[in-house]
Amino acid sequence: MGKVLGVVLAVAGTGAVLVGAYVVGVPVDVVLGVGAGVVALLWLLVLLTVPWNLYFRAHTVLSEIAVSREKGLDVPEARDAEAARIARTMLRAAIGGHVATASLVVAVTRATGNATGYWFAGFFLLSTLFRPAGAYFGQLRRRLGSLLKDVTYPRDDVVEVRAQVAQLLAGAAVLEGKAEEQYRALAELRRNVDALSASMYARTDATDHRITTLAREFEATVDRLGDNEEIITGLKAFLRLLRTDGVAAADVAGRAHP
Repeated sequence: MGKVLGVVLAVAGTGAVLVGAYVVGVPVDVVLGVGAGVVALLWLLVLLTVPWNLYFRAHTVLSEIAVSREKGLDVPEARDAEAARIARTMLRAAIGGHVATASLVVAVTRATGNATGYWFAGFFLLSTLFRPAGAYFGQLRRRLGSLLKDVTYPRDDVVEVRAQVAQLLAGAAVLEGKAEEQYRALAELRRNVDALSASMYARTDATDHRITTLAREFEATVDRLGDNEEIITGLKAFLRLLRTDGVAAADVAGRAHP
């Protein structure tokens, strides 16, 4: 809306200037020539904006549809056909507008005999290439920006991933060191338990041996008494019971510490 209002104001201002020039005595041919030039430039501005903008917009829609389908989105085929139809229509309107304007300028030039009109006609035909050339270079600029983004951001991501992998490797090395320390502590604990078990076995064997020796000496002493058979028999029974309890206690200790 702002652009249209600007064009309207420019036309009105140009008309007012031309009327003022005619009023002050400027020749009619000059006023008409300047007015025709201004109108031609304004019309050229319309040709270079309205149809070409719609044409390139339609191609942008087609590109976005292709990208959406690459990402797995379901886009109806009718959207492609509609956008392609609009693009063809706008391309024909743009080229046809340039050609028709150039033909009209040539016809007016022949009718008036002013050779300057041929230059205007040639300029209108040449201007047909202005927007496609500008769009082509703009597309190249956007493509280079996209390529730069593709080769820059993944590189930063790779550097970040490498740093994270290095941190993970360092953490894994620390964990391996901790695990190795735990293994060594467990092995030392096992050696201590084995040494304690061997010591207990040795002490149990020594105690059993002492009990057996003591029982034998006691039994021999009792045998030398020989006066009271009942007392001797009771002492022998007590001695056998004592030996049996000592051996049982040694077996329990051995099973408790294999």
